[in-house]
Amino acid sequence: MQTIHTDRAPAALGPYSQAVKHGNTVYLSGQVGIDPATGKLNNTSLDVEAHQVMKNIGEVLKAAGISYSHIIKTSIFLLDMSRFAEINAIYGSYFEKPFPARETVQVSALPAGAQVEISVIAAAT
Repeated sequence: MQTIHTDRAPAALGPYSQAVKHGNTVYLSGQVGIDPATGKLNNTSLDVEAHQVMKNIGEVLKAAGISYSHIIKTSIFLLDMSRFAEINAIYGSYFEKPFPARETVQVSALPAGAQVEISVIAAAT
């Protein structure tokens, strides 16, 4: 097992790794919209926060030597399911077919006061 870390994504908020690679599979911990440059949640709007989440995911993937095209499964955790269409549009803009498998669930709270958190599983080649 190999841990993946980059300073270009937020540091872990607890006892976990940004990502772990086991064999050819990379498991990314959930990312929220924390700006790694400031360490603060970038939540001026859901749009801004969601893009920051996806950028953070992209940086961890890059540190693992892969990209969004390697993602095979995502989990989206959302505070307000009525905002699903907004998240779906932003999320979708980072992918091309074939799209990864995914679930989206509404939760009562997320770390750091975030509105959205996304975790992913990717297959390295």
